[in-house]
Amino acid sequence: MTTQYTSAEMMTVTAARALENGSTCFVGIGLPSEAANLARLTHAPDVVLIYESGTLQTKPEVLPLSIGDGELCETALTTVSVPEMFRYWLQGGKVDVGFLGTAQIDRYCNLNTTLIGDYTAPKVRLPGGGGAPEIATNAGEIFITLKHSTRTFVDEVDFVTTLGFGRDGKGRDGVPNIGKGPTRVITDLCVMRPDPDTRELVVVSLHPGVSAAQVQEATGWEIRFAETLETTEAPSEKELSVLRELKDRTDRHHAGE
Repeated sequence: MTTQYTSAEMMTVTAARALENGSTCFVGIGLPSEAANLARLTHAPDVVLIYESGTLQTKPEVLPLSIGDGELCETALTTVSVPEMFRYWLQGGKVDVGFLGTAQIDRYCNLNTTLIGDYTAPKVRLPGGGGAPEIATNAGEIFITLKHSTRTFVDEVDFVTTLGFGRDGKGRDGVPNIGKGPTRVITDLCVMRPDPDTRELVVVSLHPGVSAAQVQEATGWEIRFAETLETTEAPSEKELSVLRELKDRTDRHHAGE
């Protein structure tokens, strides 16, 4: 009997699998945090999770509400200052993976978390970049996880908060001391990777039951598909059990139970 799961669970499990045991990961709040902690609780017990507030090798029992959540500091190996975190750990090349979310992404993996609409008269002000621009520049590679819709996957982001590969796909060309940038984008529908030559996103794997037409319908540009499309492996019972318990535990904790 196949275990039932939601598209959100499919996304989180797929993102978690992307993290290797023993790697050092700079984690964003929200979906990236959910995936990174699932990885730590399943196949990657020795993954080192770092949050922007300066917590090193943190092992939260519940998912943090923000980088300032006390749960991160209480369960960390140690906590350092934010300047040390960025200057020594991140800019010093000690972070293998940056795990980020975003409000908008375009075909060249540029991320927008600044505003929606015109810069001088925006429709919505967003939280801003935080540490994401520095993470995307200095981490070895970047994984991005987000829900798939035309609201999020846009032809051109309204503002480039965090550099993917620039407006033309050449934004990292000839720039020294910079990481690989985004290497995969994981959504609730599929997995994408940048084309090695053009840097444009290409769908390489569809989640079970998802069609190429569904992905195109949820994307704000004519998205490319790999010649040989794979099917993402469905979540296992263990992965789903651990994820659901983590989320239930988080809900109980934040409800004060």
